[in-house]
Amino acid sequence: MGLTAGIVGLPNVGKSTLFNAITKSKVLAANYPFATIDPNVGVVEVPDKRVDALVEMYQPKKTIYTTFEFTDVAGLVKGASKGEGLGNQFLSHIRSCDAICQVVRCFEDDNVVHVEGSINPLRDIETIKLELIFADIDVIEKRIPKIKKRAELRTDKEAIEEYELLSRLNQALMDEIPIRALPLAESEWKIIKNFSFLTAKPMLYVCNVSEEELLDYDGNIHVLAVSELALKEGARNCIISAKIEQELSELSDEDKQMFLEDMGMKESGLVDLINKSYDMLGLQTFFTAGEKEVRAWTFKKGSKAPECAGIIHTDFQKGFIRAETIHFDDLMRAGSESKAKEMGRFRLEGKEYIAQDGDIFHFRFNL
Repeated sequence: MGLTAGIVGLPNVGKSTLFNAITKSKVLAANYPFATIDPNVGVVEVPDKRVDALVEMYQPKKTIYTTFEFTDVAGLVKGASKGEGLGNQFLSHIRSCDAICQVVRCFEDDNVVHVEGSINPLRDIETIKLELIFADIDVIEKRIPKIKKRAELRTDKEAIEEYELLSRLNQALMDEIPIRALPLAESEWKIIKNFSFLTAKPMLYVCNVSEEELLDYDGNIHVLAVSELALKEGARNCIISAKIEQELSELSDEDKQMFLEDMGMKESGLVDLINKSYDMLGLQTFFTAGEKEVRAWTFKKGSKAPECAGIIHTDFQKGFIRAETIHFDDLMRAGSESKAKEMGRFRLEGKEYIAQDGDIFHFRFNL
C-alpha cells in the first residue's frame, strides 16, 4: 500500500527540480513553461530510521522499505480546464493519486521567469484551485444528465442519492468551495469514490524557498501567507529548497549527512514532506523482522491486525489466528529479541487488536 502523490504547480515554480531530487532522475527541468510534457512517475523508498535500526539488530539478507510514488506533470496555467496550455491533459494523470502536493514558489529570482510576471503564492494557489474546481464541475455536469431522469422517477434509491449529492457538490464548487472542505458522511464519500474528484484529495502546499532562506524563513512573507492559508483551510504545508534537495540527491549517504550537518539541518526537507503526506492521509507503518528479511509496510490508521496481515498476503487475513506483536520502542529498549521475550514484551493479539504505528508483527494463520 504505497502512497501516490501528484506534484502540481504553475510553470517554473520548482516542480521538476523537486521531482529530480525525489527520484534522483534527470527529467527535463528548464526555465520555460511546459518543460515537462509527459507525466514522469517515480517510485522512491521512504526513509525510516526504524528500518535501519532493525537491520542493525537482525542483520537480514534482505531489506525492503515502504514506497512513495510521485507523478510530476506539466505546469498548470490559468484556463487549463478549458484547454489553455496543455489543457486537461495533465489532470487525468493525477486523478488516480491519493494526494496532491502543490509546489508554490516563495523565492525571488530575476533569472527565473514567472508565468504571471511576479511572485504571489496566494494568487498562484487560487489559480490552481479554480482549475481543479472547474475540472470537477465538468465531471459532475457530464454525469448528472445520465441519472437525472431515474432520480426524478423516485423509484431508484441509489440514483436519487447520487443525483442529490452531485447537485449539492456542484453548487459548492460553483461557490468555489473544494469538496474536501465539505462535511460529507462516510456513505457519501463512498458514492463519489469512483469519480476521483481532484478537489476531494488532501492538499499539501510545498513552499519552495531559496537556499539562503531555508533555515531562516520567518521573514519570508510568501511562506507566512501560505502557512496562514493552510491553517485556515485545514491543509498542510512544508518548507523546502528544491535546489538544495537536488544537490543532496546527488551525494552519497555519508556526504549527504555531512552536508546536512554543515547546513545545520537534522534531516532532508523531503523527509518532512513524506511524513506530512503520510499523516495527512492517515497512514502508518508496521514492520516484519527476522534474519531473512526486514520490511516496512504501510497501513491505514485504525486498521485491525487481520487487515494488516492481509496487506502482506490475502491468505494471511483469511486464515488469521493471532499476531505475535512487540512495539519497535520496546524492542529497542530491550536491546534484542531474546531479551525482549525474557522481559515479557512480546504480546499475542487477536482479531480486534488495532495496529499501532511502529508495531512489529509475526502473524500466525491457518490455511
